[in-house]
Amino acid sequence: MPIVSQRSGRDERAALFPPELLAYFDDSFIASFDLFEEYSARLTLDLFRTLGLEAACRSEASVALAIARSGLEPEMATMPVSWILAMLAARNWLGMRVDNDGERRYRIERPLPVLSADEILERQRAHDPRCLPSFEIAALAATHYPAVLTGQTSGEQALFGAEGIVPWVRNFSNDNPLYAISNKIGAIAAAHVLPPGPAAILEIGGGLGSAADTLLGHLEGSGRSAQVASYHLTEISPLFLKRAQRNLAARYAHCHMRFSALDIDQPFSTAAITPQSCQLAYGVNVLHVARDLAATLAELRNVLTDDGALVMAECVRPFADTPLHLELVFNLLGSFRDARLVPGWRPNGGFLTPEQWTAALTANGFRDVRVYPDIAAIRGGYPSFIIAAIVARRA
Repeated sequence: MPIVSQRSGRDERAALFPPELLAYFDDSFIASFDLFEEYSARLTLDLFRTLGLEAACRSEASVALAIARSGLEPEMATMPVSWILAMLAARNWLGMRVDNDGERRYRIERPLPVLSADEILERQRAHDPRCLPSFEIAALAATHYPAVLTGQTSGEQALFGAEGIVPWVRNFSNDNPLYAISNKIGAIAAAHVLPPGPAAILEIGGGLGSAADTLLGHLEGSGRSAQVASYHLTEISPLFLKRAQRNLAARYAHCHMRFSALDIDQPFSTAAITPQSCQLAYGVNVLHVARDLAATLAELRNVLTDDGALVMAECVRPFADTPLHLELVFNLLGSFRDARLVPGWRPNGGFLTPEQWTAALTANGFRDVRVYPDIAAIRGGYPSFIIAAIVARRA
């Protein structure tokens, strides 16, 4: 997300961002964001070579043909390889054409650049080392691509095994500006829709508690902590859940907090969550991994009171079919790849566009859907901007 808008050739941040968010997208943050995007692109170029895709694309190849030529496992490799080829084509490092039947075909048309990912890492280290955990996660994912795409291990085992826990703990932290920005946007959006009276809040995918910490701290700082009648944090990982409880219970001892295990692909009743018991359902970077988004949205709608609000901070795809640098990591996960697809609003696993989120929520019992900040307005000038909260009311 360069500072200069592609639409006007000048800095349009003040015109496009809500005033309360503007300070978070300062020059330093944008520099880190752009360095992380470049780092991910260079890792992807390295993977193109390591996985045998460079040799596979010396003559024109579809995704399926490139996978076959490279000896990769189609079931595991189709989505990641589609993304790798699309990423390189988006940077004009790889030629791409679309057949009459809509199939994309790729070919190396000019010598590939030789670019060092480590060079970008060192530039980030000098600029703002607090962001390095995000770089560490991207590097961890890249290391495991060959094993995952040849079927030797799963992405879940590769990323969340013993070696991955410490990097993820560092990444899912408010000390990491590249991750904390989602928590900040989510907290501000949630505060906007929180009703004036006492409110019960349910958080899904609470992880290590950084989103809850930001939201509760934001409300506390604005003198509104008394509005939180209860806060129920749920998380699928027992280790993360235990750490979240340890991190939050003492700090917010004045707040009635509960901590429960919950898989968002299962009925919420498994975590003793009762219908119409919450005024706010909240989550950060979680809803996009729902295998059956309609089923999860039905559960969320069911737990909300009449006119209750849903706020989900998400990575939002600015344009359909645009590959995003964050997918380098998440393409390895089965929950990201294997979503139940629905024509019109769930065309792919993982990240969705503003229009797809609006259609998904409207089709599943929500109203007054908005994206905060408005990516549809921002993307013309800043097509790399991907951070927002999806806000809706129970219909």
